[in-house]
Amino acid sequence: MEDLKRFFVKGELIPAIVQDYKSKEVLMLAYMNEQSLAKTIETGYTWFYSRSRKELWNKGATSGHLQRVIKLDYDCDEDTLLVYVEQTGAACHTGNRSCFYRTLAENGEVPEANPLVSLEEVIADRKVNPEEGSYTCYLFEKGLDKVLKKVGEESAETIIAAKNGDLTELNGEVNDLIYHLMVMMNICGLSLDDVLAELEKRSKKIGNLKKMKVVDRNT
Repeated sequence: MEDLKRFFVKGELIPAIVQDYKSKEVLMLAYMNEQSLAKTIETGYTWFYSRSRKELWNKGATSGHLQRVIKLDYDCDEDTLLVYVEQTGAACHTGNRSCFYRTLAENGEVPEANPLVSLEEVIADRKVNPEEGSYTCYLFEKGLDKVLKKVGEESAETIIAAKNGDLTELNGEVNDLIYHLMVMMNICGLSLDDVLAELEKRSKKIGNLKKMKVVDRNT
């Protein structure tokens, strides 16, 4: 393992900013010492040092709201860490997704979160934190075959709505189809990032159309 002592030249603790690797939402700020940083790298899950309890703690070990580390960056001065994680459940002990859920001051409109990313996060959360009466949880309980059946039904209903020419009906059916497709993606292990990366790759392809064959009609 890389020598970690260089990150603790200025002190025994280093701030670690935890960020959702998909939405880029800042989830929390905690502190690491050399031992907790080493355990984070070794286990692939976040470990911090509690300044109040004077001990190491594994985030989510008791609540189940674990943080799987996707990437760990450090700043130019080597005294701050940026930890990209896959968050299970809430990051904050209050039950909020992020510890930064209150606003002190605001200047201008805050851009809204990507609705597809938000939907993906809700679906993923329902999988690990089931809620009674949730339709998403019902689909997870029934399994892939049920979800595939719904995708087929919604596809057919989308086609019918398009043929009917009713944009309001079509909009509703398209949304239903997208929702069921994203539940299917979750079950199969396909992320929205995977899909967007493939779309970006395809958009960069040039000259991939098949050459038209010139036919001499007299032959």
